[in-house]
Amino acid sequence: MAARNPPGEAGPRGLATLRRLGAVSDLLFLYEAETEPATELRTIAARLGVSVQAVSHSFRSLKRRGLVEFRDGRYRPTVAGVDWLHFALGSVRDDLAARLDRLHIVRTTRAVAAEAVRAGEAVRLEIVDGILTVRPGGGPGSRGRAHGAAAAGELVDVGELEGIVPMPVGRLWVIPVPAGRLGDKTLVPELRAALGRAPAAPLFAHGLEAYHALRQADPDRPIGRFGVAAAVVEASRLGVDSTLVAVDRDLPRLFEQFTGPEVPPLEFRPLGSAPPPAAGRRRAPRGPSRSRRPGTARPRPPRRAARPGRARPPPP
Repeated sequence: MAARNPPGEAGPRGLATLRRLGAVSDLLFLYEAETEPATELRTIAARLGVSVQAVSHSFRSLKRRGLVEFRDGRYRPTVAGVDWLHFALGSVRDDLAARLDRLHIVRTTRAVAAEAVRAGEAVRLEIVDGILTVRPGGGPGSRGRAHGAAAAGELVDVGELEGIVPMPVGRLWVIPVPAGRLGDKTLVPELRAALGRAPAAPLFAHGLEAYHALRQADPDRPIGRFGVAAAVVEASRLGVDSTLVAVDRDLPRLFEQFTGPEVPPLEFRPLGSAPPPAAGRRRAPRGPSRSRRPGTARPRPPRRAARPGRARPPPP
């Protein structure tokens, strides 16, 4: 059952779910009631190793929220209670997995030298275009020492590692192709224009129809076809943007493959949409501007007399 926020429980996910006072006790109570329904609170208290008073408090709290009930002589979670149990435990599991993935203890590694590196030189590590890269010198993030000399572009062994490599997040630019336009002759030119506006590579196609249209629009560019969901997730995890073309009816099936907490940020670019505005771009003035001396007001045009039977126009 997929973990999701049940009604009335919208809020934090993962370990943050357990910060509320009594949340751990509530989860344990619901789990015991779901897996081995008990006829008495003292039975649940014995299983959890707590007092009957503590279990009674959890039961009253859960009952007020509609998450548990006493039915047919047994303590049982309601449908909402089971839903919240799945949501809370599932989000904690995903959160812990994501945190553990960031806590790899690596003593030595290999990276690509962005510049010439001398043996024994202190270096700093970073992710550049999805590639672990080293540069001479220290700095924030991850640091180490080169175990050998390397020219720019060569692999080098790095040891004495300290710190954590900053991990950028790449975006996924999705270009949906309307299923009703697959036979339209204007589809290929519009798709080619959309690819020209897409700011990212590599390029992926989900499904045969999308691949065929994409190949016609851009015959020279490499197109990823296999393991698309896993590929774009890994690219995003390494800070690499990517562009995906898919028929709109196939998108739900594709997105179902995005599991776990590291789903790439999505940006949809429908065919015919305008390119995103550049950062810091200012709108050009509509006409030539006239400078005026400090302290002088801009002259106003004279008011026009209102015609009979018409309201006077507001002043400019």
